[in-house]
Amino acid sequence: MIPWLDSELMFPPVQQALSEPNGLLAAGGDLSPSRILKAYSLGIFPWFSAGDPILWWSPAPRMVLFPEELKLSRSLAKLLRNSHYEIRVDTAFAEVMQACALPRDGQPGTWIVPEMVAAYCRLHQLGYAHSFETWMDGQLVGGLYGVSLGQMFYGESMFSRRSNASKLAFVHLVRHLQSQGVSMIDCQMHTPHLQSLGARLVSRDVFLATLQEKIQQSPLVSMWNYSFSHD
Repeated sequence: MIPWLDSELMFPPVQQALSEPNGLLAAGGDLSPSRILKAYSLGIFPWFSAGDPILWWSPAPRMVLFPEELKLSRSLAKLLRNSHYEIRVDTAFAEVMQACALPRDGQPGTWIVPEMVAAYCRLHQLGYAHSFETWMDGQLVGGLYGVSLGQMFYGESMFSRRSNASKLAFVHLVRHLQSQGVSMIDCQMHTPHLQSLGARLVSRDVFLATLQEKIQQSPLVSMWNYSFSHD
């Protein structure tokens, strides 16, 4: 059994999260900005499917990317050098979320349900959620979104309408955040795709210690002021 959250902005200690399914901590509550931000500050995030109650997770070990460990394959490095594209920030946040919400090949549904889209668009309006976007020929072709607290970034999801378009946005995000003092990006759960880009698993203790240090540091004014054009 897991705790059921009420109106109080409280979460159980993350050490109480289940090992199977890995990281399931609590259910219920709401998707108000204050609750979501409280969750992220504790290393917790919401993730649930349509028809389910809101579920809150804190898996261990945790998938993270240390920006200096970013890996570029030869093909990705060539794509960065030779493609004609633009990188924009926060110009189409809702569209990025809606694109991320579309079912993927082999997946019957999505966890980015309408309630999540509405909640994170509200966080975007408040300045906490951001999108890095890849544009080609004036069209949005890929990107990602996530949540920013202090000098910490929590990646949520990415999408591509053209081959590897999301990777272009991802590389620019990682390099820019590194220049802004961000030393760890939360990737939440292990995937081969993230591992190929340099992300790796760390213990809960390492993750939480770094998290608490970084969320207490003030972000630079230039944190979300970025654009790039490669003609």
